[in-house]
Amino acid sequence: MKVMVETSAHHLHVTKETLEALFGNGATLTNKKDLSQPGQFACVEKVTVVGPRGEMKMSILGPERSADQVEISLTDARKLGIAAPVRESGDIAGTPGCKLVGPEGEVEIDCGVIAAKRHIHLDPETASQFGLADKQIVSVKVGEDTGRATVFGDVVIRVSPSYAPAMHIDTDESNAAGLGCTVDGEIIA
Repeated sequence: MKVMVETSAHHLHVTKETLEALFGNGATLTNKKDLSQPGQFACVEKVTVVGPRGEMKMSILGPERSADQVEISLTDARKLGIAAPVRESGDIAGTPGCKLVGPEGEVEIDCGVIAAKRHIHLDPETASQFGLADKQIVSVKVGEDTGRATVFGDVVIRVSPSYAPAMHIDTDESNAAGLGCTVDGEIIA
């Protein structure tokens, strides 16, 4: 079972209200580049994420969401001084917050900073072909040609008709396996 493995750099998702507070009334997200997941895109708009010990400029991913969420690596968390827990995207209850600074304003979010749990997006047909189910935990082998072959455990399967098959890892995980770009991984169920 092969799946495309992509490195997901730090980024954030914002609500319409937060977008307007940061970029002005009526602001909309500008598509810079389509991503592998249908309807998802990297935006031209960037925000400064401020923590107790540092700050980082990050891209927004569109479209707008129902909740603000900042996804960082654990290395980024140390730089910012934020104890970001490893969580599935969307599971932000009880997580730390931070300050977001845009060209037109600032927003303090009470929660939403996470290190995204490594995961595989699958559409229902592909999940069925692979014999995998939503929320199932698998391992994925990568990097055999890098000299740093790695097996990532605790990879959560996420199934939705709106997904395209792809595994997402953060920059720390990608660097550990010596991955420089998109690669194929082997799912070990």
